Amino acid sequence: MKSNLEVATRTGEAIPPSQKGRAVEVVPTTNKAARIPALDFTKGALVLIMVLYHWLNYFLGPQGDIYKYLRFLTPSFIFITGFLISNVYLSKYGIADPRLPKRLVQRGLKILGVFILLNVIRTLLLPGPLRAQTLSEQLTVRSLVNVCVTGSDLGGGQGKAVAFYVLVPIGYLLLLSAGLLLVSNRFRYVFHFACALFLLGIVVLYLNGFQSANLELLAIGLLGVILGYIPIEEINTHVRHPYSLTIAYICYAAAITVWNVIYPLQIVGVCLSLMIIYLLGGPNDEPGKLRRHVVLLGKYSLFGYIAQIVILQFLHRGHRPGDQNALTSGLFLLAAFALTILTVEVTDRVRARLTTVDRLYRAVFA
Repeated sequence: MKSNLEVATRTGEAIPPSQKGRAVEVVPTTNKAARIPALDFTKGALVLIMVLYHWLNYFLGPQGDIYKYLRFLTPSFIFITGFLISNVYLSKYGIADPRLPKRLVQRGLKILGVFILLNVIRTLLLPGPLRAQTLSEQLTVRSLVNVCVTGSDLGGGQGKAVAFYVLVPIGYLLLLSAGLLLVSNRFRYVFHFACALFLLGIVVLYLNGFQSANLELLAIGLLGVILGYIPIEEINTHVRHPYSLTIAYICYAAAITVWNVIYPLQIVGVCLSLMIIYLLGGPNDEPGKLRRHVVLLGKYSLFGYIAQIVILQFLHRGHRPGDQNALTSGLFLLAAFALTILTVEVTDRVRARLTTVDRLYRAVFA
């Protein structure tokens, strides 16, 4: 039972005379959502798996069956962005708070701006002839439509016209969610309707021989928003079945081995992969050193995603093709893991000590 002092402090009423002179416990009134370590672990693990994906692309080439088992990566980033919108942001602001759509618009535009800036810097750092060729490819109408509309140029590899492609659908999802939130007060199931509409559009395009990666990723992101309405306690209950998840994942792996990663299987793979990673990051006991590093990386997931691509591109430029063997390629992978984690650790410590760096980080990534 709450004391009169607590109630008075909470509601702003006068403190009873009998309570005057006693120590007053200030009850926080903010509704700021606490961080969920298992979610941060999931995001951090995705960044590390992305290091493996890009290392394979840079050092072993884009060929090989292993890529089908990593196809859950990009949509997982979009899914978890949508999940955080409803599960974390809504618990912090509330669905009727006008600050939330504004916050999502600002963040979406920031991410798209970061995507453009990073690709401009990447292009300017290329050697002269290659720079001119890349610029001519990027500025064509076809290339702009491929990246901004259909998502045909998925970027990421050294031979792609753009890098950091995952930022585009993330930015779109944030902007779309801001608009849908404005409608959600009158139409409760607006996200469900939008997701169903996008899925229908994907089917129609497929039946006519077309495909839009952006549309597919946005549908997965909206599915993440829908599932994010489930309370985190209920989600914890559902993922505490390691044997069932393992059997389900084996069935999924067998299915994509036979049928490749068709879109319905991709959705299943995203959900199963994230549930398994979340389960691995969810122990309530004192986290070990490795898990703490992964959790911190998850707190800086956007920065870590960008950092690992930059690190791998520099490592690839310093790599001579004639020296390629299993040992040197493995050392480059370990170096990429270590440097990505180290970059995040240093950034976290510098932010804690230098206000200017902290403000700059927040201006770009927060």
